[in-house]
Amino acid sequence: MSNSHYRHWRLEFDLDRVCWLTLDREGESANSLSSEVLDELEQIVTFLESEPPAGLVLQSGKKGSFIIGADVREFEQVENVEQAAGLIREAQNLFNRVESLQFPTAVIIEGYCLGGGLELALCFDYRIAKNTEGTRLGFPEVRLGIYPAFGGSMRSTRQIGAFQALQLMLTGRMLRAHQAKSMGLVDQLVSPHAELRWAARRAVLKGRKSRGPGFIAKLSNWALVRKFLAGQMRKRTAAKANPKHYPAPFELIDAWEAHGNNPKEMLAEEATRNARLITGSTSRGLRRVFWLMERLKAQGKGSDFKARRVHVIGAGVMGGDIAAWCVLQGLEVTLQDREMKYIEPALKRARKLFAKKLRSPALIAGAQSRLIADVEGSGLARADVIIEAIFENAQAKCELFRAIEPKIKPDAILASNTSAIPLDELASALEKPARLIGLHFFNPVAKMPLVEVVYDKNTDPGEVERGSAFCGQINRFPLPVKSSPGFLVNRVLSPYMLKALQVHRERKVPMEALDQAATEFGMPMGPVELADTVGLDVGLNVMEMLGGEDAAEEAALLKSYVEEGKLGKKSGEGFYQWKKGKPVKDDQASAGINLQSLGEELMAPYFEACQACLEDGIVADSDVLDAGMIFGTGFAPFRGGPMFYLEQQDEKEMNDE
Repeated sequence: MSNSHYRHWRLEFDLDRVCWLTLDREGESANSLSSEVLDELEQIVTFLESEPPAGLVLQSGKKGSFIIGADVREFEQVENVEQAAGLIREAQNLFNRVESLQFPTAVIIEGYCLGGGLELALCFDYRIAKNTEGTRLGFPEVRLGIYPAFGGSMRSTRQIGAFQALQLMLTGRMLRAHQAKSMGLVDQLVSPHAELRWAARRAVLKGRKSRGPGFIAKLSNWALVRKFLAGQMRKRTAAKANPKHYPAPFELIDAWEAHGNNPKEMLAEEATRNARLITGSTSRGLRRVFWLMERLKAQGKGSDFKARRVHVIGAGVMGGDIAAWCVLQGLEVTLQDREMKYIEPALKRARKLFAKKLRSPALIAGAQSRLIADVEGSGLARADVIIEAIFENAQAKCELFRAIEPKIKPDAILASNTSAIPLDELASALEKPARLIGLHFFNPVAKMPLVEVVYDKNTDPGEVERGSAFCGQINRFPLPVKSSPGFLVNRVLSPYMLKALQVHRERKVPMEALDQAATEFGMPMGPVELADTVGLDVGLNVMEMLGGEDAAEEAALLKSYVEEGKLGKKSGEGFYQWKKGKPVKDDQASAGINLQSLGEELMAPYFEACQACLEDGIVADSDVLDAGMIFGTGFAPFRGGPMFYLEQQDEKEMNDE
């Protein structure tokens, strides 16, 4: 029997009157909970309440994907707090009805089960997940400036205890199926080749229910324990996020501390607090970041290029780390330098990265086998992608390109990781200059998600598309930028960092105060710490190329540090002493300094450079520029990007007049 008059849902009944409820959202590649999807679900629940089946199983009609959450596009239609609260309460009431159905229920999960999808799954008696690489569960709402609002904070803390649930919601972390099972979010795992439907059918016919939390997990929701845990969670969260900039995690902690043992009140808090959050500036900014990220991901989708082998020339910090990252993404990489002694440090760093990211001895061994030291350059002729990452000298790079061009495959991507040298200067060394692109990675490679894909008027557009596709393949956001000194990111960062050094030199403002002023504005780190992190040698090259006479004294200062071997974080000393990967700072250095005014002063040249890049056509439009600044420089995500921020400031000033 079946009932298929719904647009997004299918109802099927088998001979034992088990109801199979399938979500297959029309016209979409993945399921999300739009208002129309929820309206139809309400009709279905009403029908099932009136004609109860023997059991209910929820599943997805999208292959390899369950439900990715609420439909974020509809957030933009919410006009005020009252409307937001009303919509949230409607969804909560519907989910409560699902949870209260008077017959056994189960859900089968394969693929992404995130946000509202996981909140809905928690309403079912029993959760079964396919134990595949592609199955992930989590609450990513904090990345949009909110927290789970359809009952997720209440049900998750009740299901697995507050300690685990809060960590999951506060970090936005995604769990693999076996991790979700060990936590208690999932009740049963099914092997990749087993049949989910049979497991679900048995579960509802036997009336299986989730075991729920153990004693310790239950204890975490008691009043005295809540008070202690909430204090610890606030302290830990504040170390990573400023509550003035990112209020959602702290709203969640406050709500749970006050009402964690009362499901009804937790639901009320979800609606009230999230209604404020979703209409606030932080959530608006973070939602914009989400869409900017989706736009960058779409770059290169028009190409079917897929690499198997990569050859990196230059085993320094950047070259070695680019090679290691490509290996982590499943590629075979040959790493070339003049002598083995220059490659060995890169192999050592790679082993640490593999151990941190992969953990499994078998996976670590597999990664190590795919990273091949190649002094002779034997891998050059077989590589699908060749990335030059030697020291920043145009003549040396040109000589290298002349030497390798005859040896590489005609269809291989040929790229330079130069951070500032104009592309046409390097391409002039080639017989076929149109094939050269820039693939400019940022330090640290394993953490910085952006890669500038550099082109000029002579570059073959197909190579830009293929380079962008390669970036997507290695899980990096491609940002097409027109070649000019410094490209986009360094062109903007250079005057920003120069301003900080000038203020330090001319007015003796402590370095710590400069950094704190920038982080108070919302930057992930200040300009001085950033200079140390990037490397003072790299900063010197960029400043000499872009700074001109105005930067002469600051360039001389950087040069003196570099000549002394003080390169910043990578050498253990730069402007700061570095211990265990962190700069040693004087916490009292900012006392008595107007950090807001100082922050505005530091950011002024940053904004001016952004506007100049846009006017010069370095990127396609202001959205792409904002994406580059957020993912390439860490510009305060909650502000939605520099151009968006300036636009909002202009509107605010007009409204104040």
